[in-house]
Amino acid sequence: MRAALSHRAFRRLLAGLAASQAGDWLYNVALLGFVYERTHSTLWLSVTTAARVLPVVVLGPIGGMIADRFDRRQTMIICDLLRAVLMLALLAVASMNMPIVLAPVLAGLATAAGAPYPACAAASTPRLVPDEDLPGANAARAVVGPLCVIGGPALGALLLAVSSANVAFLVNASSFVVSALFVASIPAGAAFRPLRRDGGPAHLLREIGEGAAALWAHRPAFRLVTADILCSFVYGVDTVALLLVSRRLGLGAHGYGMLLAAFGAGGVIGSALAVRAARSPHPRRIIAAALVAVAVPVPLLAVTPMIAAALVCAAVSGGGSMVVEILTETALQRGLDESVFARAYGFAFPVSIAGIALGSAIAAPLIAVLGLTGALVAVSAVVIAFAVRLILPERTRLSTRVLATA
Repeated sequence: MRAALSHRAFRRLLAGLAASQAGDWLYNVALLGFVYERTHSTLWLSVTTAARVLPVVVLGPIGGMIADRFDRRQTMIICDLLRAVLMLALLAVASMNMPIVLAPVLAGLATAAGAPYPACAAASTPRLVPDEDLPGANAARAVVGPLCVIGGPALGALLLAVSSANVAFLVNASSFVVSALFVASIPAGAAFRPLRRDGGPAHLLREIGEGAAALWAHRPAFRLVTADILCSFVYGVDTVALLLVSRRLGLGAHGYGMLLAAFGAGGVIGSALAVRAARSPHPRRIIAAALVAVAVPVPLLAVTPMIAAALVCAAVSGGGSMVVEILTETALQRGLDESVFARAYGFAFPVSIAGIALGSAIAAPLIAVLGLTGALVAVSAVVIAFAVRLILPERTRLSTRVLATA
């Protein structure tokens, strides 16, 4: 990562990304606190959370298409400025006692305005650093997320303790302006220029479809994206299961926060390991090993009698998940044609987020049917089975399919 950070343009891109993500996690705490204070309704909390997450899943492919059509530096700046304006509108809703329905609407619009940003950043990174520093650059970008998950909510809670949600919304608007300034400070040029600018509105669906087709046609990339989705699915299950684990250990909500923080801390460690793993001549074996690291600690969480052991299990799982994420993104950048990468990433990124939503949605009924231990064993078994399949030679897979057909 040090080598990647030696490139000034990439440092500025990373600084902008960190500023906007930290503000996002900070304002999420304030937003939910503000909505609950006004409504005293968990239904409104669910609606607000869905409004923030769903645009990522639905509009990701469109964001990838935009990243392949327009100058990526300008697009990221526009995304940041639009989100800053929407945060100021949310500040107006809070300070002027406007209808609460506007809060989830504005939150959803802010997420939608940022839809092209991940694809723009991912597609620009290989042009800002040489190929040998690409895994380190991806690790640096990936580690921003866990650090912001840890620091953003803590800062948001501090601001709410000493001021109000209004201040948090203003700080988040400022973070987007800071992000835009960092990106604007990078010299414009070929690093941000897409390879294609052709096609009018009639070609939109075709271009979006090309991104999905590129992922499907590139089988190694498709397998890696599937591995990343499974890691997201495990995390989604954990967001529900860890609360039950914490209660079993007698720690309640406090322990739940500790376990989630341990998962994020493991991700930070995993980002460093991923840089070394990217040099391996056997990437599929590394991905399979990382999947095993994600899966094996999961059922152990249900039976361990000590919080220290549970924290270690959560950290190991989080570290394996981050290794998979970074190696997947690096493989996509290296393996897919540059002219279609942003659109393919526009599918891969939101599908990974959808994996979290699916895991959290299926966790409760799965636990109700199988119990906590049984549910976590089942989830672990699915991930391990895919890891085994990942390292099987192609001939063995073919023979397995023939026998199954017979």
